Amino acid sequence: MKEAKEAIVVSFGFFVFENTFLGEKLMRYETIVIGAGQAGLAIGYYLKQNNKRFLIIDKGEALGEVWKNRYDSLKLFTPRMFSSLPGLTIEGNQQGFPSKDEIVDYIERYTDTFELPVELNTEVLYVTKNEEGFCVETTKGIFYTTNVVVATGPFQKKWIPAFSNSLSENILQLHSSEYKNPNQLQQGNVLVVGGGNSGAQIAVELSEEKETYLAISKKPHYFPLMIGGKSVFWWFDKLGILKVTNTSFIGDMLQKKGDPIFGGQLKHAIKDWGVSLKGKVINVEYKKVTFEDSTTLEVNNIIWATGFKQDYEWLKVDGVIDGQKNIIHNRGVSPIQGLYFLGLPWQSRRGSSLLQGVGYDAKYIIEHMKDIAT
Repeated sequence: MKEAKEAIVVSFGFFVFENTFLGEKLMRYETIVIGAGQAGLAIGYYLKQNNKRFLIIDKGEALGEVWKNRYDSLKLFTPRMFSSLPGLTIEGNQQGFPSKDEIVDYIERYTDTFELPVELNTEVLYVTKNEEGFCVETTKGIFYTTNVVVATGPFQKKWIPAFSNSLSENILQLHSSEYKNPNQLQQGNVLVVGGGNSGAQIAVELSEEKETYLAISKKPHYFPLMIGGKSVFWWFDKLGILKVTNTSFIGDMLQKKGDPIFGGQLKHAIKDWGVSLKGKVINVEYKKVTFEDSTTLEVNNIIWATGFKQDYEWLKVDGVIDGQKNIIHNRGVSPIQGLYFLGLPWQSRRGSSLLQGVGYDAKYIIEHMKDIAT
């Protein structure tokens, strides 16, 4: 086998090793960031500020693709003053609530402003570790790196109950990530399954045009979006709630309680616009859905607002995933030197997976990298 030729590409700040026998390029970086969403860009900002050789890779075709593909009417329930990444404030009324299109534009502007190196259309196939570091095999070649930051976020693989396969093929089924607007649905009623903010917002929108049911496992609790002319998150910040850690008493209580439904739209829709609440879905058969109180409903459309599950099948590194497929980490720092996670729900605080808080954990990881390097 011929020896690899080595060249230094200064303009991009990385090393390229051209394997003439295999006809492929093997690229070495200090850090590879997997995921070009808000988490990946936040850590990219700090890597750039510290003059590190790094690359952000993402399987998507465009920046902000996850946001771009969400339903048309989506608005954040966090105001602009709590929806910015490190170093660049999102434009507009800071007490107002940005739309998904604003976030897409902001992500593109953020990447351009800090000239972050992002390689799109690059899907990770495997990540392995050896004595020299990590090997990241992708659809665009192999990358060698000292550090890997997994910043794929919480929206990795949509989750729909397996029993959904028992429903009639005449029922239109969509996951909330596939829902765009009411025009996608066929005639007849609609059942939205899932009591989070996405499910609530979708149910409210659909109730203006269709007989709408919302299946939830527990009674919803509500928080107003505004109090005294200011966002409820402004008050949370003043009270210190946004800073409580995942290991504190209050943090533990908030995690167990789960997020409330922000805004009063669902409450009003239940009262005035015809959203009918149902209990937890326990079974389906053909066109009939059965709920935990043994009542049934024949449906024409179902929106599964049932969330996502994490998928790390490509991460072939021992010692970071436990028997329940949970990540082993302390504030994003894994037991394996050089392997980090960013953008996980409650990674250190409530906003860890959101625009509002991901920068805190990104900064922490950079400081940890610097400590290890010294």
